[in-house]
Amino acid sequence: MLSETNLQNARTATSYLKAVRWLLAPLYVLMTLALYAAFLHTPTERIMGEVQRIFYFHVGAAWNAFLAFFVVFLASVFYLIKRHPFWDQLAVASAEVGVLFTTIVLVTGPIWAKPAWGTWWPSGDPRVMTTLVLWLIYVAYLILRTSLPENDKKYRFCAVFGIIGFIDVPIVWMSIRWWRTIHPVVITSSGANLEPSMKQALWVAVVAFTICYLTLTLLRISMRLQERVLDELSQRAEITS
Repeated sequence: MLSETNLQNARTATSYLKAVRWLLAPLYVLMTLALYAAFLHTPTERIMGEVQRIFYFHVGAAWNAFLAFFVVFLASVFYLIKRHPFWDQLAVASAEVGVLFTTIVLVTGPIWAKPAWGTWWPSGDPRVMTTLVLWLIYVAYLILRTSLPENDKKYRFCAVFGIIGFIDVPIVWMSIRWWRTIHPVVITSSGANLEPSMKQALWVAVVAFTICYLTLTLLRISMRLQERVLDELSQRAEITS
C-alpha cells in the first residue's frame, strides 16, 4: 500500500494527464494554423525574403521562454513562503520547458541571422549574449537540482537560484533598447510594427506555443509525481524480495 503522500501524488498525476489530453486537440489545431499563417497566409518580407518566416516561431518560443522563467520565479517565491512541494515541482517543470524554448530560440536565431546579417552568430550582440547567459543560468539550475540530495534545504536553495536567475529576463527584453544591436525593435509600447497579416501570424504562433508550454509543463509535473510513486513501489519491492 502506498503512503498517503504518494497516493495523493498518483491522483494528482492522473488529473494532470487528463488536462494534457484536453489540451492536445487545441494544440494540434493551433500549431497547424501557425504553420499555415507563417508559410501561406503572410506575404514574403521585402528585404529578408523567405527566411523571415522563421520569425513567428522564433518570437513564439522566446515569449514562452520568458513566461516559463517567470513561472519559475513565482513558484520559487511561493515555495519559500508556503514550503509546499507543489511549488517546487512547478518551478522545476517550468524551468525544463523554459530551457527547451530557449534552445529553440538559440537554434532558430542563427538560421535567420545567416542570410539576414551574413553571420551565423553575431558575437557581442547584446540580445544574443544575454539570451545565451539566460540559457546557461537555467541549465545550471537544472544541473544543481540533480547534484543535491532530496530535502528541504535543496528546494530552498534552488528556489533562491530560480528567483535570482530571473533577473536576466528583463535584461534580455531591454537589451535592444539599452544597447546598440542589430536586432530590430518589432514590438513596442504601441504594438507590433508589422503588416496586419504578419501580426495575425505572430499572435497565432504565440498562442500555439503558449498552449504547448502549458501541455509540456503539466506533463513534466505528472511525470515527476509518477517517478516518486514508482520510487516508493521499487523500495517496497526490494524490502519484500
